[in-house]
Amino acid sequence: MVNANRVLVVVFDGLQPAQITPELMPNLTEFARAGVTLANHHPVFPTVTRVNVSSLVTGCLPGRHGLAGNTFLCRDYDPHRVIPAMEPTLQAIVDTTGRALLVPTLADILHRHGMTYVAIGTGTSGNAYMQNPNAEGSGGATIHPDFTLPRPLYAELEERFGEWPAQDLPNTARLVHARRILTEYILPELDPAVTLIWSSEPDKTQHEDGVGLGRASQALNEADAEFGEILSWLDRNGRLETTDIFIASDHGYSTISAAIPIESMMRESGFATVDEQGGVAVAGNGGSALYYVHKNDPGVAESLARWLTAHDWCGPLFASERVGQPAGALPASLIGCDGPRSPDLIMSFAWNSDPNSSGYPGHAFSTGGAAGQGQHGSLSRHELKNVGLAGGPSIREGAAIDTPTGNIDLAPTILHLLGFSDTAPSMDGRVLNEALQDAGAPLPGRWSATYEAEAKGYRQRIQISHMGASRYVDWGNRV
Repeated sequence: MVNANRVLVVVFDGLQPAQITPELMPNLTEFARAGVTLANHHPVFPTVTRVNVSSLVTGCLPGRHGLAGNTFLCRDYDPHRVIPAMEPTLQAIVDTTGRALLVPTLADILHRHGMTYVAIGTGTSGNAYMQNPNAEGSGGATIHPDFTLPRPLYAELEERFGEWPAQDLPNTARLVHARRILTEYILPELDPAVTLIWSSEPDKTQHEDGVGLGRASQALNEADAEFGEILSWLDRNGRLETTDIFIASDHGYSTISAAIPIESMMRESGFATVDEQGGVAVAGNGGSALYYVHKNDPGVAESLARWLTAHDWCGPLFASERVGQPAGALPASLIGCDGPRSPDLIMSFAWNSDPNSSGYPGHAFSTGGAAGQGQHGSLSRHELKNVGLAGGPSIREGAAIDTPTGNIDLAPTILHLLGFSDTAPSMDGRVLNEALQDAGAPLPGRWSATYEAEAKGYRQRIQISHMGASRYVDWGNRV
């Protein structure tokens, strides 16, 4: 195997495998044909962006890395207030608790080996911040339209490249700006060991217009064109022969069946706010909701579980071991969502596979948005299937792999390619040997299992695939 000395990760927020077609995304289609397609690739649950970016850069499931949702309650920061996982709130958590994530990131590990990680993205500020929360001290950089780490870099880039364009749908102007910074500054001048560029499309447009509807095709086409520009730059500068490239998305997509005003319903049913005895806080995350009960009271958790499972929109329900095992709930540890900063209960909305008006399957209830818009966050099989592609000197050619893989596997695989496999045992993900030219170690054992729980008038089932010690949730629903 010819080892690459650089790795580039390109993430298309919310991209589904079915959207990679010659008509919509010709450059990605050709890239997939020439390299490896991870045909059984998984995000982590909840299937929201900031949770998955944290898993991508740590190789860990949410219970271990400590970011529970796009919105969440961080008890060691403020035990009574649901907050957004956005900058500067995330910086305030660091200032108060000392850390945004509970485990090292790819950037932290590379820094210990004298290497750098640089990320640039056009998604949310929270997404960008979680790429490398410790960039001020561990080197590398995070570049976003709202801020940079280190902070002084923002003014330097603005003077050189001008102001960031305003947000739009599709958000192509910002992606063009990011690509310019990538190819004119990050790659030629900083020359990091690992570089990541994050496109906010097609996620941004599909949230507004719907999955595959409205401006979605334009968003896909234009994002693909920018990827083509990156490949052209690498080719012109002799970098394709020395760069392994990973393509990923953070989650799949569903169409909203109906929005459920879950917090107001809870209050009307008598649940107080979390700062009061018997109270509950709820953090809406699109297709899922996180619940935090007053002082981790098992009795309140039991009452809440009974209330939730009485509604037909309640899908799978999971409980942290700190509140016991309410009737109908499965352990949150089963899906890797129990840990020091985890919620007490986690609920995915129920879903189905009905197609929307553009033919894309999957509808689910949601904590927000409107019927017909795009959404994610649930345990729908359509959200738990995302994009995974790879190509480069270390990667097999023209192969489609059906072994279970996931976003948790990118960090350990990247470290392996750079010669630092000794760090992988601390991660939940694994090295994707089956995608590499020199497979090395034999593949771990593969199996799948289903788990069920029930209560009065309620039953849930989930399916999990395993590869050795790594696990990947395939789907979960009310049955």
